[in-house]
Amino acid sequence: MSQKQWIAGINAVAAALEHDAEHVREVLIEAGAKNPRIVEIEANARRMDIDVRRVATQALDGVVGNLRHQGVVARYAAAKTWNENELEALVEAAEGRALLLILDGVQDPHNLGACLRSAAAAGVTAVIIPKDKSVQVNATVRKTSAGAADSVAVIPVTNLARTMRDLQKLGVWLYGLAGEADTSLYSLDLRGNVGLVLGGEADGLRRLTRENCDQLVKIPMPGAGSLGVESLNVSVAAGVTLFEVVRQRGVAK
Repeated sequence: MSQKQWIAGINAVAAALEHDAEHVREVLIEAGAKNPRIVEIEANARRMDIDVRRVATQALDGVVGNLRHQGVVARYAAAKTWNENELEALVEAAEGRALLLILDGVQDPHNLGACLRSAAAAGVTAVIIPKDKSVQVNATVRKTSAGAADSVAVIPVTNLARTMRDLQKLGVWLYGLAGEADTSLYSLDLRGNVGLVLGGEADGLRRLTRENCDQLVKIPMPGAGSLGVESLNVSVAAGVTLFEVVRQRGVAK
């Protein structure tokens, strides 16, 4: 059984049961586990008529390999996979309020998982990643995202620069995050169709990606000089920028 068909860890399994139970096929729990959260997961799964089995620790290790499972894993039929040809329809359905997160070459699955978690919480229209030179959604991403990886539209694209140009033709304004930019994120009007473009951990935005942004902007960091901090982690930057959009749009629940 491919590791990609399993999610592991208390938060990830609990989130899958809460938000996407229809895709959970089976829950495996370490025999003798007494953690109250695992007991709650077991009760929730049984209430939903999802098969639950108590198994040896070695069985869990064999299912997920080196991934830390915390005593619980779930066999998961992944939610809908998205194709880049569906992007236009998603933007049009947002009726002028599309919010896209474009990640240019994020390599660390933990960073991608954290970005997806923020994206889901912010109600993004879609997250766009390149098919090449970027981590794809895998078991580690699913675990880090606490279920968000399968609740938000993640769209791998063959040619990121071309996709960005296509988005611009659809009326999406693309803002690239770059520490050397002159314009502050907080000076923008982010209430229309917006794409936030963030670079990878090592090199930031690639040249072609930069050139296809409508504008480069920065997150002001008044303490950067004294602390020697040149940039934020990509997942932190994603959270900051996404929730500035949420703030401006006045979304309240």
